[in-house]
Amino acid sequence: MEYAGFDRPRLSGGTLTATALKILVAGGFGVGKTTMVGTISEIRPLHTEELLSDRGVGVDDISGVETKIATTVALDFGRITIRDGLWLYLFGTPGQDRFWFMWEELALGALGAVVLVDTRRLQDCFPAVDYFEKLDLPFVVAVNCFDGARRHDAAKVRRALGLDESTPLIMCDARDRASVKEVLTTLVTHSMSIR
Repeated sequence: MEYAGFDRPRLSGGTLTATALKILVAGGFGVGKTTMVGTISEIRPLHTEELLSDRGVGVDDISGVETKIATTVALDFGRITIRDGLWLYLFGTPGQDRFWFMWEELALGALGAVVLVDTRRLQDCFPAVDYFEKLDLPFVVAVNCFDGARRHDAAKVRRALGLDESTPLIMCDARDRASVKEVLTTLVTHSMSIR
């Protein structure tokens, strides 16, 4: 397994050295990636958000998220300690297609990815699903259940996305720490089972 930029687990005097596992959080514009990283990170997360401006008019589709005032322009970063010497590093990707060129760099050495989905704008997650399938990077789909949004049966969402049965799909709330923890646990378990 590649750990680009991170230490590989090694025995040193009979003990393992420090290991960091990289996980991506991807999805469409306004789906809750920044919120998810911030909810679970034990450190103050790094956000590269900028206010939406007139320059984005006609470029960024804000339908369905008209109240959004800022957007990630590079990445979000957070960290979780699993145990002494083992960390999860979370990298949230930018959602707009004009920033997708960054995904290749962010994906280097990743254990897997979370594709965050908003069923009100389901089409926005297709690029992330396609990208991770082509990259052959293990991923899970997490449906972010926004307040006031219509709830859909997981089987219907799976069919609409054309997901293989082996790809985990989980309902979540990106604002709830326990819910985000369940998503990440599902991803790590899934990634380890197929590697």
